[in-house]
Amino acid sequence: MRVAVINGPNLDMLGKREPEIYGNLTLDDLKDLLEDKARILNIEIEFFQSNFEGKLIEYIHTLRDKADGFLLNPAAFSHYSIALRDAVLAVGLPFVEVHISNIFKREEFRHKSYFSDIALGVISGLGFDGYVYALDWLVKVLRRGENQ
Repeated sequence: MRVAVINGPNLDMLGKREPEIYGNLTLDDLKDLLEDKARILNIEIEFFQSNFEGKLIEYIHTLRDKADGFLLNPAAFSHYSIALRDAVLAVGLPFVEVHISNIFKREEFRHKSYFSDIALGVISGLGFDGYVYALDWLVKVLRRGENQ
């Protein structure tokens, strides 16, 4: 089983960007954490991060033939990228939307996501643990053969 982890704009700045919101850990720390979890789950995991909408879209297109599902933190694109949403719909793979911060405790424009209604589930505000929970749950769903 192969699961992709996709992170959108500015998440390459984790550990430096607004530590009061995102903490002090880096994207590499997140990758290490999820690689450890993937070993426990006996799955393959692949990571991708970009600050560019087109690169994210192109990467998502490649998943159709190489992944069983994915975790997606679209970051700021959550709130306005219909093109990214269309790419997710086009590949038709199950995914979980993840946000490090609680988007509902932030500015009102962050309360709407263009992905929540097409995701199997949404985790928001649990920091890096949210990715671990999302990965664990997605793998359980995939192993059961469900697309809830």
